Amino acid sequence: MTALPPALASLTASLDPKSWSVDPAELESHARDWRGRYAGGTPLVLKPASTQEAAQMLAACNDTRIAVMPQGGITGLVGASTPANEVVISMKRMNAIRDIDTANESMTVEAGAVLQTVQDAARDAGKLFPLSLGAQGSAMIGGLISTNAGGVQVLRYGMMRELVLGLEAVLPDGRVLSGLSGLRKDNTGYDLKQLFIGAEGTLGLVTAATLKLFPRPASVSVAIAAVPDPEAAVSLLGHLKDRTGGAVSAFELISGFAMELVCQHVPGARSPLEGNPDWMVLIELSSAEEERAGILMETALESAFEAGLVSDAALAQSDAQAAQFWALRENVPEGEKAHGKAAKHDVSVPVSRMAAFMREATQQAEALVDGSRVIAFGHVGDGNVHFNLAAREAGAGEDFIARAAPATRLIYDLVDKHHGSISAEHGIGILKQAELKARKPVEVELMRAIKAALDPNNIMNPRILTGLT
Repeated sequence: MTALPPALASLTASLDPKSWSVDPAELESHARDWRGRYAGGTPLVLKPASTQEAAQMLAACNDTRIAVMPQGGITGLVGASTPANEVVISMKRMNAIRDIDTANESMTVEAGAVLQTVQDAARDAGKLFPLSLGAQGSAMIGGLISTNAGGVQVLRYGMMRELVLGLEAVLPDGRVLSGLSGLRKDNTGYDLKQLFIGAEGTLGLVTAATLKLFPRPASVSVAIAAVPDPEAAVSLLGHLKDRTGGAVSAFELISGFAMELVCQHVPGARSPLEGNPDWMVLIELSSAEEERAGILMETALESAFEAGLVSDAALAQSDAQAAQFWALRENVPEGEKAHGKAAKHDVSVPVSRMAAFMREATQQAEALVDGSRVIAFGHVGDGNVHFNLAAREAGAGEDFIARAAPATRLIYDLVDKHHGSISAEHGIGILKQAELKARKPVEVELMRAIKAALDPNNIMNPRILTGLT
């Protein structure tokens, strides 16, 4: 085992032995991203058990100019938390639910709390924490805040930014920003918590948050419907909103190719629709009234059939079947990963431009890269589509990613044409730094200025956002 440099040895000497590790296996577990695309290394993993201990760690690193990489559940998809010899600060030991205030509809949790645990605690208190995504069994609240996570219910409840009422964060020099109030109205100057939401750990270390809770719906209905094309999907979304009085809580688009990969690679997966249609949507309606969501779903789909927006549909008849429908959507990344490497594009455009963007991008990208095929899926209800380009044949490796690079630039150009964003919910990380610099130079200058003000020694995740060259 390699000896730690003197500055790190001095830091660990002052800490509880449970609060740090140089075990090679543990270091390796913190050095790779979920996709397996990015790999790095770290000499030390710090594991604070309290805000005070986290502040001690950051102050010591700042004094000795030691770079730090905050980490949550390591479920990110753009390499934002993959260390390149920075010291990792893992939040997994700070996982307590500090308080649930049902009258205020708020919950205060530590950064290392796993999303599924937070959802379950809210449910047990008779409330709903609506953020939901495929990695909810391992994603942690601090990471979700730092990446401004989205998920499948943004349509109704908003991104993570809208779900955070208050924040506790340790600044790079060890000072603690204590803002865990559950207030919905507070106009005392700048809303400082917003700086840390989506900052990918570049400005400080999120240690706890007060989250917004909601009443639990009395009824939920889930269906999968076949639609002719993305144009019809967008029209169906508007139809459902109008016919249900805003009861749509999720609206997910799934291409036939995406569904094919799920059914091929995920054990037990089976589409409820015959013939694997070219395009499908997963719809969730919710209501405060018992059985009301199911009634709304049936009547809205009947009228959608009459309007030619839907050609086939399957309604979940139980909670278990609804979970099976959702599993089909949530396992698209697993099916895609098993198929081979793909060029990933987490993009958003206005909902009204979604169909035109997808039509142009599909035609041009597939024509540009021989033997390629688009895998499209995602949150069309809020304008976010995961528009990925894969090889038609299974088993593609990194060589395909390199070959698809011109298509990535083309896709991002089309996103700009349709007034969209090259990062809808996954963040910038390592993957999109060059694109961010090229497409948003003024914004990058402002980010650098904010970074310099809060982290003048540039110890916090120093390669992200401000590491652009």
